[in-house]
Amino acid sequence: MSKPRLAVVGVGEFGRNHVRVVSQSPRADLIAVVDTDPARAAEIAAANACLPFADPRELSGKVDAAIVAVPTSAHADVACALLESGIDVLVEKPIAPDLAAADRLIQAAESHARILQVGHLERFNPAVIALEKIARQPLFFEIHRLSVFSPRSLDIDVVLDLMIHDIDILLSLVPGEIEEIRAAGISILTPKVDIANVRLQFQRGCVANITASRVSTDRVRKLRLFQPRQYITVDYGQQATAVFSVGADRQISFQQLPIVKAEPLATQFEAFLDAVETRQTPKLSGPTARRTLEAALAILAKIEEHSRAVSQSLTPGWKPSGWKP
Repeated sequence: MSKPRLAVVGVGEFGRNHVRVVSQSPRADLIAVVDTDPARAAEIAAANACLPFADPRELSGKVDAAIVAVPTSAHADVACALLESGIDVLVEKPIAPDLAAADRLIQAAESHARILQVGHLERFNPAVIALEKIARQPLFFEIHRLSVFSPRSLDIDVVLDLMIHDIDILLSLVPGEIEEIRAAGISILTPKVDIANVRLQFQRGCVANITASRVSTDRVRKLRLFQPRQYITVDYGQQATAVFSVGADRQISFQQLPIVKAEPLATQFEAFLDAVETRQTPKLSGPTARRTLEAALAILAKIEEHSRAVSQSLTPGWKPSGWKP
């Protein structure tokens, strides 16, 4: 079988990482890059010996698959056009800005028999893969995802930008649906929510506290999980998973799980190529990503509800940045 022909649509800061991964893969040929900035497309194309385009519709008949790394607001329009042209798509997270747009993407993939994978990158983190093998009965999570400010992804808030990674992981580990959401968030540097704290309670009693910020002074990516007789810690950045277990004699044992470190972006791309070649539904499918988006949007609704309550107790006329009546 010949190697699939690939394009990367959107070659901004993160799109360039996709270009690097595709160009380094021995399993695919980078044929084109697409960007609304012709000069940027030309620069990236020249550096990678491929073709530059300004419109993704020009890819029809030229590639077999594409990675979509454009702003979230454009995910549905760009990816649907590609799917309808017979091109398999890996679209960055979140799948779309709203559920209607997500449904458009899922329907386009189904009706045209195309692969649709969504870039929930942390699911390919070796530390998370190790966690998935030992998470038996999660009872309580404490999760922190803090980043320094970056001008990237400012078309969405911190819940859809950062916290959605952890929501996706929680939904993959905890059985049942979310039963209760408590959430608060504020805007600091943008009109969107920049820092948020959420408490989720699932049907079978598991509770998760999540904090996400894109205005922190330090970069922190950590998850702590408690289950019967075990405490598990995951450091996403260090790709490390440690387990503290309580034995029958109440003695505590410690184990640092053996993990082979790898770049999640490259591992994610390999999974996409597997799906393209086998025509099997990817682990991070459209419906899976839609469920994560639905939970994230429910959290945002609770944050707005909290903002309304807070605004009523403050000085008359004052409202949080980005607040809408």
